[in-house]
Amino acid sequence: MPDSKSSAGGPLPSPWKEFLSEIDSMLTEPLDLHCIGGFVICYCYGLPRTTGDIDYYAAVPSNFNLIEVAGEGSALAKKYKVCLHRVAIMTMPENYDKRLTEMFPGMFKHLRLYAPDPYDYILSKLERNTSKDRDDAAYIFKTQKLNSQTLRERYEKELRPNLANEDRHDTTLILWIEIFERAQ
Repeated sequence: MPDSKSSAGGPLPSPWKEFLSEIDSMLTEPLDLHCIGGFVICYCYGLPRTTGDIDYYAAVPSNFNLIEVAGEGSALAKKYKVCLHRVAIMTMPENYDKRLTEMFPGMFKHLRLYAPDPYDYILSKLERNTSKDRDDAAYIFKTQKLNSQTLRERYEKELRPNLANEDRHDTTLILWIEIFERAQ
């Protein structure tokens, strides 16, 4: 029987296991979801909170209509009271896809859920910069024992060149790092 543990060590609870299993049963070929948001921070990084959706920023290949099948208002969402949500606006660091980690390896036949590494997760939240994003980023920085210099370097090399209004984001990163370092 496939292991039902996430990389954070906890089991995939109901209704998520059943919801994702049903999506998997509809697939005839592999489908990779590059996930982000509350689901990732809960099941990959161990933040103790609940979420009602799985945010994803890429589906590979993209020919399966996930939103119709499992998005908000779909039959599956109504059945399980959870859904998939496509994040339309977000800038990820270059090469993030080379650092993805499969969240529940071997659990599903065709469906694969991937989480960004902790630095990429933090940088993905920089543009939006809500208090929840800052809190989540601070949690990951602290619990994963991250390094400010590595965060700065990845920002400079892989994210900043793709952002509009770089000065604003430079300032945000500086403030976030000050918050992270004070909390340690």
